[in-house]
Amino acid sequence: MEKDKILRINYLAKKKKTEGLTKNEQEEQKELYKEYLGAIRRNFKATLDSIEIVDK
Repeated sequence: MEKDKILRINYLAKKKKTEGLTKNEQEEQKELYKEYLGAIRRNFKATLDSIEIVDK
């Protein structure tokens, strides 16, 4: 995920806590979270797929 999107996620999270978000910002945050979680899941799956179990 690009650094500018992560920065935007952090900005929206901070703004949500301090002053609240507009409807458009809420939708943007929802889509960014969805993309971020997708990236995490893909990376985790790739890590699990690369694990090789070796029995003695």
